[in-house]
Formats: sequence, structure tokens, C-alpha cells
Amino acid sequence: MRIRDWDRNLKVRLFGEAAMNITFWMFFPFLIIYFAEAFGKEKAGFLLVLSQLFSVAANLMGGYCADRFGRKRMMVLSAFGQGAAFLIFSLAVSPWMELPALAFICFTIVGVFGAFYWPASQAMVADVVDEKNRSSVFAVFYTSINIAVVIGPILGALFYVNYRFQLLVAAGLVCILLSILLSRMTRETAPDSARQNIGTNGRWYGVIVKQVRDYGIIFKDRTFLLFIVAGILSAQTFMQLDMLIPVYTKDIVDNQTLFHMGSWHLSVSGEQAFGLLLAENGLLVALFTIAVTKWMGSFRESRVFILSSVFYAAAITLFGQVSFMWGLIFAMAVFTFAELMTAGIQQNFISKIAPEHMRGQYFAAASLRYTIGKTIAPIAIPFSVWFGYQWTFFILGLLALLSALLYFTMFSQYKKSETLPAEAS
Repeated sequence: MRIRDWDRNLKVRLFGEAAMNITFWMFFPFLIIYFAEAFGKEKAGFLLVLSQLFSVAANLMGGYCADRFGRKRMMVLSAFGQGAAFLIFSLAVSPWMELPALAFICFTIVGVFGAFYWPASQAMVADVVDEKNRSSVFAVFYTSINIAVVIGPILGALFYVNYRFQLLVAAGLVCILLSILLSRMTRETAPDSARQNIGTNGRWYGVIVKQVRDYGIIFKDRTFLLFIVAGILSAQTFMQLDMLIPVYTKDIVDNQTLFHMGSWHLSVSGEQAFGLLLAENGLLVALFTIAVTKWMGSFRESRVFILSSVFYAAAITLFGQVSFMWGLIFAMAVFTFAELMTAGIQQNFISKIAPEHMRGQYFAAASLRYTIGKTIAPIAIPFSVWFGYQWTFFILGLLALLSALLYFTMFSQYKKSETLPAEAS
């Protein structure tokens, strides 16, 4: 489906969200460094866990609000709320004042509004695009995000240190502009029936109770339970891209020279080094997702999941062993390959193991891999204080290997469950 054939709602969103994502990624990767320096690594780690808990609660409410109040309204309010929080955030780190506590509160509020925005934006795609074209539309938005992950950190590496206040102001203005565009140039897409039949008798807390009850299905399906637990463990590795790795590069990379030609040389600081590593990850994802997914399709799913966790373990352990930039670049390449191995097959596997009448619940419960994983991941930051970087990365590597072991057990269980009906007959 060509972009020119898209519904106008999606065109407005694509270009508005692209600008917002580029601006956002210009400074977001460096905020963990800011909070670690402002509060200390131990306190920063626990505060980030607290921040993620608020986002998890907001995510539970997001789908309810999108159905109850409409996709457009939630997206407009969420974008405006993010913009306002960014502007206050900019004042908290401005040249005229330094208020880390206020900055952290604004950071948390941004995360909460983002959690409200996401379900409404996904539901809007389903509202206006027929089923056969949805995958291609989602793929375009996914590619757009990864392009932002490439461009944003590179620009941030150049401007964040000296222009942090200006970047946050720009992020706030872009979010508010997106809110205005969504308000004036898009229409509501939520069916009236969805607003009337939300299954919670209209009580705001009913959706949380219902979703927590639905998540109970993971304890009844051993294969799915192992899939969730293995996913949470592997998430402790790839979530460190936003948590421990920026702090680590800030501490160990000190004006290292990347290129040297005669009198000209290119040197990077710790913050710039992380920006380049993050841009490398985004570039590799944008370029090779389709190719690696197609390649992985020629292997058994069990082998792909297990080897992905093994590569994650190798990459995260290597991060803790190298301090020179080219070594970190190689570790990031291995890290990204591990990410791409399962990028295209995870959703398909969930649809295979889920009973048809419970498929929606299984997909909802599967998101626990990321919500719980992201909530636990910041603990790695105080771990680096207590045990040092090498041991912390080694522990993360062990968790990834444990994830591989659980995937092996899961597929053994899944194979037995598939053969049971045949044996019984």
C-alpha cells in the first residue's frame, strides 16, 4: 500500500511523529547519564524503576481511554501533555536553574503521556486500514522510528552537551505542533460501539482489574509462561541500551580518536560515543531487518530464539570487557544482530501457540516481556556501583544464557504438546 493512498490521518501522523521522534532521540539517550550524575547511580536506578511503574499503569489504562474517549482525543491530549512536560523539563535544566527532581518528574510525565498515546495510535491504524495492508503500514511507521533513532543520536551527540535546554524546548514545541495538527487535520476513527461497549461498566479502574485477570492465562499455559519468563530475562540485556550502556560509555570513553588522517582526526567523548553506538543500532535495524528476518525464516524457530539469546549474552559480556571505541562498535553490531534474529518471528510464534478464541489475550499478555523487563532493567545501574561494570555485564550475560535455556525447555514442551493429540489417536 503506497503512502499516497493512505488515509489522511496516517499521513499527518507519519510526518508529525517523524519530526517528534527525531527531536526526542536527540536528547533521550543522554538523560540516563544526566540522572546518574544528578542523583548518583544507585538512586537514579531505583527512580527509573519507579518511573517505569507509572508508565506500566498508564499503559494498562491506555487502551481503555482510547475506546472510551476516542483515538483522536487521546492522541491530541497526550501529544500536548508531552509538549508541556518537555517545556517545564527545559526550565528545570536551563542555564538559569538546575532542578533535577523537577526534571525527573517531567521525565516521568512524558513517559506516562507516551504510554497513553501508543494504544490510541495503534488502534487508529486498525480503524482505517484493511487487514491485508496493516502489516505494510505498521512497517513504514517502524522504519520511520528507526530512521529517527539513526538521525537523532548523531545530532544529539553534536548538540546535547552545549544545547540541552534548546533541544528540550524544541521537543516541547514539536509535540505541541503535532497536537495542533492532529486536532485540526485528523478525524475520530473509533467506532461508536467500541466507546459504548468497553466491558468495565464505565468504571476507570475496571480495565486494570480486567487486564490483570486476563494476564492470569500465562499461568495456565506452561509453554507461554516459559516464553514470557525467557522474554523478561532476555529483555534485561537489550533494555540496557537505554539504561546501563549510556552510563558506561560516559565513564570509560574519554576523547578517543576514531579516525586519524594526517593532521585531521575525529575524536569522541563518552556522550558522543553513545550517540554513535545508538545510531549504529538504528541504522543496522533500518537496513537489515527485512533481510535478516527472511534469512531466519530458513531455520527452525527454536534454534533462532536460543541463538538470539546466546548472541545477546556474547554482546553484553563483550561490552564489559572492552573500553576502546572500535571494540564497542563491534559489540553493538553483535548486539543488533541478536535483536534482528527474532524481530520478525516473535509475533508469528505467539499466534501459533495461542488458541484462536484467546489470541487477543495472548498478544496482550505477551507485552509483559517488555513492560516487566523495562521496569526491572534500571536496577543494573546501582548494580554497577555495587559490583563494578565487568561483573554487572557478566551477570546480564548469564541472564541471557538462562533465557536461552528456558527457550530450549519451552520448545521441548511445545513439541510434546503438539505430538500428544497424535499419540492419543
